[in-house]
Amino acid sequence: MWQAFVQIIIEALLFLRDILINFNVAYPFGFAIILFTLIVKVFTFPLNQKQIKSSKAMQDLQPRLKEMQKKYADDKEKLMQVQMELYKEAGVNPLGGCLPMIVQMPVWFALYRALFELTNPAHENYFKESFFWIPDLSGPVSSPTDGLGWLLPTSEAFLGFPDAIYYLILPVLLVVVQFFMQKMLMPKSDDPQQQMMSQMMMFMPLMFGYFALVVPSGLTLYWFTNTILSVVQQYYLLRDKEAVEQIKTLQIDESNLTINPALAMEGGIKEEIQGEKHGKSRSTRKRKRKKHRKNR
Repeated sequence: MWQAFVQIIIEALLFLRDILINFNVAYPFGFAIILFTLIVKVFTFPLNQKQIKSSKAMQDLQPRLKEMQKKYADDKEKLMQVQMELYKEAGVNPLGGCLPMIVQMPVWFALYRALFELTNPAHENYFKESFFWIPDLSGPVSSPTDGLGWLLPTSEAFLGFPDAIYYLILPVLLVVVQFFMQKMLMPKSDDPQQQMMSQMMMFMPLMFGYFALVVPSGLTLYWFTNTILSVVQQYYLLRDKEAVEQIKTLQIDESNLTINPALAMEGGIKEEIQGEKHGKSRSTRKRKRKKHRKNR
């Protein structure tokens, strides 16, 4: 099943490359990867749009969330329930930012495998091709176990400074663009859950930067193109002022919210619940004693 999916990716790349060759386009394989990225982006557009709108809504909800945090500063359980109700009314999922990335992960792994197969001399469609300043889209690694050796002067796999610098440019650009995208997308928040999510998402560019150093440049080109397209999509969607006005008019009926005992087993609430249970058990024991005496 997996190899069949990888083969679909290979056939798609070769098909796009052949079309570009027929039109005498320079660097056909590099531009085939870019076209492939565009196609994937079209299919994942609804998910990306939902993610961006959710993140924008989180930004616009911050004044309301701060008011709630002040109002329920001494009642964390009620605060959590009111926040979740507000998220529900606004159609916001605080953890929804990872969904588009998770959906695309099979494509990344398949493209990774496809690039290694296409640049393997034993493959029937074997070829090597540069792309602008990048010496070879199958480089700087030649196998999944090469690691960072190509970048280290002390390693036998070191490519030399000119080529190493050429290969390093695209990963650096990827990290910069992804940091910019995360800054656009992640709201400033006092909500601990949202702060944790923001920190995780800000770590993502560094993680992708490392991955870009140990995978073929063709896959880094896919990530970079996808990030640029996401930035453009975010720019236009984040300008939606109508959504801001809708969020401002959201009404939450806080009086109907009740504390869930399963979430409120702390402090006074815990003591109150335990006290009620203890009181009930004592009264039950008393009734049993009276009944026993009557029977005697």
